[in-house]
Amino acid sequence: MRAIPLRDIEASAGAIYDVVVRTPLIRLALPEPLADRLSGSEIFLKLETLQPVGSFKIRGAQNAVRQLVRDDCRDGIWTVSAGNAAQGVALAARHAGMPCSVMVIDTAPQAKLDAIRRLGATIVPATYDECWTTVQTHGSPRMRGRFIHPFDDDQFIAGNGTLGLEILEDLPEVDVVVASVGGGGLLSGVGSAIRGRKPNVKIVAAEPETAAPLAVSLRNGRASWFEGWRASFVDGAGGKSVLPTMWPLLSSLVAESIVVPLSEIAVAMKLIAERCHVIAEGAAACAVAAALSGQVHGRIVAIVSGGNIDLSTFARLVSACDEDARA
Repeated sequence: MRAIPLRDIEASAGAIYDVVVRTPLIRLALPEPLADRLSGSEIFLKLETLQPVGSFKIRGAQNAVRQLVRDDCRDGIWTVSAGNAAQGVALAARHAGMPCSVMVIDTAPQAKLDAIRRLGATIVPATYDECWTTVQTHGSPRMRGRFIHPFDDDQFIAGNGTLGLEILEDLPEVDVVVASVGGGGLLSGVGSAIRGRKPNVKIVAAEPETAAPLAVSLRNGRASWFEGWRASFVDGAGGKSVLPTMWPLLSSLVAESIVVPLSEIAVAMKLIAERCHVIAEGAAACAVAAALSGQVHGRIVAIVSGGNIDLSTFARLVSACDEDARA
């Protein structure tokens, strides 16, 4: 069985904070109808939107890149990403003085593309299917240099696990941690850290209704594909399948996956903005929507994994919530 040792996560915590920010954990004040429905529960938000690249991905990227031997990276480093891992690897590469290129899904929002360019990385556009094949095979004939996998890498996962250590330090009495799942690197890291220190905490995944392969895999008892996958504004979560290499981690750490309608994710984006003055992208709001669903109880931490969304898209989604409420 694949496992991420707690000692590796603790070693990451001792080495990445020259680039990574220790983000705050805040309580979400619920409006009255929601507070009544969730009576007895409290929801806290872990604000990874405040990282220098606007998402948690800098944690894993910095931990993976810092351990590279420079002689093995003469042609630079590269990754494949919907945008957030690209920014994390690009910043870590810049910090290490290495050139970086990124294969980016052609549906990535402009805000993420602009940020990748600002960090000095070269963008190589690709279709979703080419990117997913690259994720599965750990390579591409179109790219050169040392490949940094955006989630299926033990050091990347260990870096993500520092998030779990911070949650336990700030809220030792936490009952449930909810995080969105794309490839599973966030859940695997956080789950490994919390399992190592407080194994009775429940780890829960959140997936959009348009792409929920982990929920299907948990039902089937094996890594599975999601039939009927379609793209949505939740571009940072919801892959086409669970990788077989990630299944041992996810199946042993995650208690359940809550599948959330897109409409509820948009409502969560609006609530986070109104109550916390934070802009959350779709994948981040997916975790909050799952926490608000009433399917988990107690002291719940929802990881707001990133805030990299085009403002025009954010405004459109939030405005649509207002129109639906008036209707």
